[in-house]
Amino acid sequence: MAWTRDEMAARAARELKDGFYVNLGVGIPTQVANLIPPGIKVTLHSENGMLGMGPFPYEDEVDPDLINAGKQTITELPQTSYFSSSDSFGMIRGGHINLSILGAMQVAENGDLANWMVPGKMIKGMGGAMDLVAGVPRVVVVMEHTEKGGASKFKQRCSLPLTGKGVIDLLITDLGVFEIDRKGGGVALIELATGVTLEEITAKTEATFSNRLK
Repeated sequence: MAWTRDEMAARAARELKDGFYVNLGVGIPTQVANLIPPGIKVTLHSENGMLGMGPFPYEDEVDPDLINAGKQTITELPQTSYFSSSDSFGMIRGGHINLSILGAMQVAENGDLANWMVPGKMIKGMGGAMDLVAGVPRVVVVMEHTEKGGASKFKQRCSLPLTGKGVIDLLITDLGVFEIDRKGGGVALIELATGVTLEEITAKTEATFSNRLK
């Protein structure tokens, strides 16, 4: 067994702190918007110029003019504000966003992140991930633990072009949760997904890690 995408997003939502300004990346991280724990008030930020995003809309609430940076339709809140993309990136680069939750293609044991392109494949652009990992003090990555062919996506070294070097603090996969020390202190497994054993996650992980399970 392993966590579903919703369960992975719910685990990521546990990293939210009251009062945080948070940016959610494309893919699984966007589901965090619908899973904010009760009693926690956060403000969601989008690179395309929106602060204060609401949850995803129901069919009768869809406004095609309201989209996030991943081109998904979203809802606004009474306190929502709008501004230029340059102002939005100024918030990121100025250190005003507390937490970024991103997806990934590969993660390395030293905290390197690769999530913006696969060589030889067409891409729409690099997006805001490079700015987010450089300008946000805490970065959480959520991804599937292995590729479709079974190869580990949590590696000793990334083979894909990097988004950032030594930028990840926490990795959440469908198999478990790892803390990564950006300063070279190594990787620690701190939580296993439901039904996953230590032997299974070890067999499917290329990266070297220590066991800090409670």
